[in-house]
Amino acid sequence: MASAELQGKYQKLAQEYSKLRAQNQVLKKGVVDEQANSAALKEQLKMKEQSLRKLQQEMDSLTFRNLQLAKRVELLQDELALSEPRGKKNKKSGESSSQLSQEQKSVFDEDLQKKIEENERLHIQFFEADEQHKHVEAELRSRLATLETEAAQHQAVVDGLTRKYMETIEKLQNDKAKLEVKSQTLEKEAKECRLRTEECQLQLKNLHEDLSGRLEESLSIINEKVPFNDTKYSQYNALNVPLHNRRHQLKMRDIAGQALAFVQDLVTALLNFHTYTEQRIQIFPVDSAIDTISPLNQKFSQYLHENASYVRPLEEGMLHLFESITEDTVTVLETTVKLKTFSEHLTSYICFLRKILPYQLKSLEEECESSLCTSALRARNLELSQDMKKMTAVFEKLQTYIALLALPSTEPDGLLRTNYSSVLTNVGAALHGFHDVMKDISKHYSQKATIEHELPTATQKLITTNDCILSSVVALTNGAGKIASFFSNNLDYFIASLSYGSKAASGFISPLSAECMLQNKKKAAAYMKSLRKVQQSLEKISKLEQEKEHWMLEAQLAKIKLEKENQRIADKLKNTGSAQLVGLAQENAAVSNAAGQDEATAKAVLEPIQSTSVFPDVESREDLIKNHYMARIVELTSQLQLADSKSVHFYAECRALSKRLALAEKSKEALTEEMKLASQNISRLQDELTTTKRSYEDQLSMMSDHLCSMNETLSKQREEIDTLKMSSKGNSKKNKSR
Repeated sequence: MASAELQGKYQKLAQEYSKLRAQNQVLKKGVVDEQANSAALKEQLKMKEQSLRKLQQEMDSLTFRNLQLAKRVELLQDELALSEPRGKKNKKSGESSSQLSQEQKSVFDEDLQKKIEENERLHIQFFEADEQHKHVEAELRSRLATLETEAAQHQAVVDGLTRKYMETIEKLQNDKAKLEVKSQTLEKEAKECRLRTEECQLQLKNLHEDLSGRLEESLSIINEKVPFNDTKYSQYNALNVPLHNRRHQLKMRDIAGQALAFVQDLVTALLNFHTYTEQRIQIFPVDSAIDTISPLNQKFSQYLHENASYVRPLEEGMLHLFESITEDTVTVLETTVKLKTFSEHLTSYICFLRKILPYQLKSLEEECESSLCTSALRARNLELSQDMKKMTAVFEKLQTYIALLALPSTEPDGLLRTNYSSVLTNVGAALHGFHDVMKDISKHYSQKATIEHELPTATQKLITTNDCILSSVVALTNGAGKIASFFSNNLDYFIASLSYGSKAASGFISPLSAECMLQNKKKAAAYMKSLRKVQQSLEKISKLEQEKEHWMLEAQLAKIKLEKENQRIADKLKNTGSAQLVGLAQENAAVSNAAGQDEATAKAVLEPIQSTSVFPDVESREDLIKNHYMARIVELTSQLQLADSKSVHFYAECRALSKRLALAEKSKEALTEEMKLASQNISRLQDELTTTKRSYEDQLSMMSDHLCSMNETLSKQREEIDTLKMSSKGNSKKNKSR
């Protein structure tokens, strides 16, 4: 497959190269045509210059002829001047001759005038033709220069493209050779892979036969030996302990903590709102310190004074719900029993809102009926009454959906699992509605407060109370917006985490099964904890056994060394012949043999030996024991140093490997960036190639248009030159005839 793809890529590159080569030939042909056209224009320019020289020569001859005619006219005028006095003397005799001379003079004058006019006209035509010729010659020379520069530029571009194409050809040839080598290696690998696949197929066949036999055997054993299978029924599956997802529980606890903080802010704002509303009733429209307020407001104030007993339980219920979500529990709707308590507290608060709503509306109506109430203030009061109705309705809607979410933990048949997501979506919509209602209340109450502050009877107490109510309403608005956005952001997570059971499709079917599952989970956790303790005790026992074996070996070595030392001392005592020393040595050997099993008892044996002052080599024996333990300590310290050096070396190697890994990651990222840049450069070069193609085509079309226009102008100039030639020839003939 890889060789086929490489061959396809190579074919595409070859096709592109052939297209570019054909375009290069077209460009070369266009440049050659332009060079030929420029040469033809040069020839035409030479021909025009020759014709101009001829016209100049003819003009010179005409000027010479005009000069001759002018001289002849002067001679004729002189003769006429001489003939006039003679005519005066012989007037009578020569009337006929004077008449003839006057006729001849008039004829000569007319001819002379015609010659002069014709000469002037010829001079004007010659001057205009000369100027036009110079202008055309300058334009042609400038066009020729621009065409030569463009031809040179095109030639340079063509040379660059040919060079580039040759480089690409060489690169493609090298790539082709590499690809051929790679294709050969891939073919070899493909052959090896075929052989491996055949072997794997044989192994797979053997394994399939083996596993099919084992499956039949295990199925027969299961059918014969297993009397009960609890995976068939969802009721029994719900009792299974699910896999514990600690991350899920921590996130749920974090979310519950955030919700608790939002609810605490809402509770504080609601308490402030109801309390400051009670204070406002006592001072507006009638101040209770001066006059008696209406019975309606007295009852309303009494009810508002009880707001803490309805609002505080909301915070307590949310706190209990937060405390029920721990790391060891399984948090789904079937296990959140405390949600029912929160729902009940919210229901009691809804009852409180329903109880105070009529009094609140009637209190606003009393404010509207007061003489201090303006039309604008009356409109704001009407808007606030509508907002209070909406607020109570939104809380009722929210309580309905929260009560539905609390049903799975108490009444399993009250809400189907398929409706969980829609209920949660409606909770989010209700929270957003609550936020919108609080924004309206904040806007309308701020307008109401500004109007009341402008009243002439507004007291500082009323202004302060209105500001406090407005701040509590703003806090309610902000809290409602935060909790609405928080619920919307976590809505997908809530919906995805509903089926957190032994199976995603079944989950828990009733609160009783959920409670049994939690009990089973606790038992399983306790069992795993006891197993962990047993495992730890077994590990301690194994370590103690290893230490015991180690110290047994140490005691045996010490016993052997002590026996050798006693033997050496006994030999020494035999040489000295002291019976008392021999007895002491035998007693020491017996005690040391009895105490050789443990290191501590060996030390106890050595104490009475050290206390024997009559023994001459006690100090040498102590030195031997001391040297032995010092050598052992030195050996252990050397081993410890060796282990430390190995650990340091291993740590250094790990650090070096981590650094190499980091450098490799950085180089990988750099190479990926370079690859991205290379691909971008390739695409950019392709775009530039297409743009250059288009620009060359446009330039060629423009050059062809220029050449056509130049040919047209040259043809017009030829026609004009021919007409000038004809006119000049006609003038020369007329002059000759004259």
